[in-house]
Amino acid sequence: MTDDSRPGRPVMLGQNQYGKAENRVVKITRDGATHHIKDLNVSVALSGDMDEVHYSGSNANVLPTDTTKNTVYAFAKEHGIESAEQFGIHLARHFVTSQEPIKTARIRIEEYTWERIEASDANSRFIGADEVKHSFVRKGQETRVTQITYDGSSWEVISGLKDLVVMNSTNSEFWGYVKDKYTTLPEAYDRILATQVAARWRFNWSDDERKMPHWEKSYEQTRKHMLQAFAETYSLSLQQTLYQMGSRIINHRSEIDEVRFSLPNKHHFLVDLEPFGLKNDNEVYFAADRPYGLIEATVLRDGCEAKIPVDLTNL
Repeated sequence: MTDDSRPGRPVMLGQNQYGKAENRVVKITRDGATHHIKDLNVSVALSGDMDEVHYSGSNANVLPTDTTKNTVYAFAKEHGIESAEQFGIHLARHFVTSQEPIKTARIRIEEYTWERIEASDANSRFIGADEVKHSFVRKGQETRVTQITYDGSSWEVISGLKDLVVMNSTNSEFWGYVKDKYTTLPEAYDRILATQVAARWRFNWSDDERKMPHWEKSYEQTRKHMLQAFAETYSLSLQQTLYQMGSRIINHRSEIDEVRFSLPNKHHFLVDLEPFGLKNDNEVYFAADRPYGLIEATVLRDGCEAKIPVDLTNL
């Protein structure tokens, strides 16, 4: 006897979805001798009238996942890839409007950046920053992400990035904290502040094509304001820096209402060199990868509701 036939023990189907995950698509746009690359990892999740395929195995309402895969590649040719967001919007609209049983489409995209290798110029001169000389971003690690959800009437677009490693080698302190009998951490008045940024931001765009953000410019500017806030904040805590990063984005980007950060504190501890008769004047550090402090918070435009999931690994 199955569970759903027992008196008083009904079994019901809950939330469900299906699709093709991690479709790797690389689109080369050839502009004469100059080529442009978009390298995406696209995951499609569809939901709607799918009860029967679970209850009886009937595939009458099922669009094969192989078809969703083929659609990704066909759309890369037919529509091009102007931005990850725009590409996801095209896909989500197609699945919901072309298949009556499909009520909601969620498109998740990771974008991998390729930097152009410029030819050397014997007459060029390298110019360094005049003021900010203590902030760094590790190259080649950042992954751009976006999630587009469409239910036939409303859109939700959440974009962001992960694995962006940043460091301030000074202008950071940590002191005045609660101490008890288990506290051994010494107060720091000049420390390294480093973190690996995972961030998501939610757009207030609904469905008016005329008011659609310029997705590439929005990402570029949002990232810029985030990094500038990190570099320019004299930090007394990573929480303070996080809030300044989110505030800078909200204050400068009108298309964004909410920013969610997950910032692991990449601890750097001064190495005791006294046993070797050496003085360590904030020069040599041990970089500890674990355990690490994990600082997470959401920054919102006044009057807006938080909608980005707390756990960014699920987005």
